Amino acid sequence: MNADQTEDTMQEQELETTGDETAKLVPVTESIRYRRRAQSAEKKTQDLEEQLVQANQKIAQMSDDLAALELDRELTRKLTAAGATDLETAALIAKARLGSRTDGDLDACVEQLKREKGYLFNVSAPSVTSRKTAGVKDRVSSRQAVLERAAKRAARTQKPADLHEYLRLRRAGL
Repeated sequence: MNADQTEDTMQEQELETTGDETAKLVPVTESIRYRRRAQSAEKKTQDLEEQLVQANQKIAQMSDDLAALELDRELTRKLTAAGATDLETAALIAKARLGSRTDGDLDACVEQLKREKGYLFNVSAPSVTSRKTAGVKDRVSSRQAVLERAAKRAARTQKPADLHEYLRLRRAGL
């Protein structure tokens, strides 16, 4: 027998006796079990409290990340509406200028950026490129033109007679 077992058996035999309350006494081994259960419950409570603190920290971090993403989205939307050609550069400059300001400053920041860094935005001045010229038109044979007109008429009217006429012309090789 080891020391713990000897101690447990001795404690089982001993009962706390105080006067008339001998019927209400609990053996020492049971009190030890209760004490161990209480200690394990306290340990579990402590572990759960630590998990709660960690979860709250994660929630706070995720909330901050969400706020930053919403600010980025709103800034991108406003810069796009303002006509930013280099959206990434404009967003980086605007974020640096905003720092930790609120949404009310977004419009003012975009306007200031548009005034100071106009090259990041579409300039309303017309470009100096030549207009597209008309190209050479394909020659359409009279047979092909007749067939196309018959097809368009059949599609437009949805009449069986027009459809048969189109099919007859197509079979004839026109």
